[in-house]
Amino acid sequence: MPVVLCYGDSNTHGTLPLTRLGQFDRHPPGDRWPDAMADVLGPGVTVIAEGLPGRTTVHDDPVEGGCRNGIAVLPAILHSHRPIDLMVVMLGTNDLKPRFSVTGFEIARSVERLCTLARAEGVVTDLVIVAPVPVREAGILAETFAGAEARQVDLARHLQEAAQRLGAGFVEAGRHLEVSPIDGVHWTAEAHRQFGTVMAEAVAARFPKNTA
Repeated sequence: MPVVLCYGDSNTHGTLPLTRLGQFDRHPPGDRWPDAMADVLGPGVTVIAEGLPGRTTVHDDPVEGGCRNGIAVLPAILHSHRPIDLMVVMLGTNDLKPRFSVTGFEIARSVERLCTLARAEGVVTDLVIVAPVPVREAGILAETFAGAEARQVDLARHLQEAAQRLGAGFVEAGRHLEVSPIDGVHWTAEAHRQFGTVMAEAVAARFPKNTA
């Protein structure tokens, strides 16, 4: 039975669009994209959702704290779920916060470094990199992501190039859905379900014909 690990941030966690800072509401099970993907793939595939709100690629967060450095905790997560047939990586949104001051190219290189580490641990067979949905500077998170719209230019292209170097799959989420205008970052339940269907197709295409 193939095992798929979805490694991401609040949009993998299923966080609802925020109307106030400190809000932690979450879409119910079934309305999060890893759940929707699992439903389409069927009972022959195990899907593990590892989403942490605020998770970055390789940066410690001096404001939010909370072990949000994605590369620092990755080895423990990988070995707790081993063996993993495919890891889906959708990170980079939180790197766009002004306190990290990085470009789209640097974010893609950070994702590539994270994927290289995953392979080096020897427990991941295959990878799919997802370019996050472009953010909008809107609502309660406008200041948190000030300048993000400019910094994210060409991020998807750089991530696609990283996937090509790694021989990984690639999905550009922004071709299939948009962020909620409520906070410019998170997704509606409908968007989660729609993306789950997209990802089910992308993941199934990476499996040998006799395993999916």
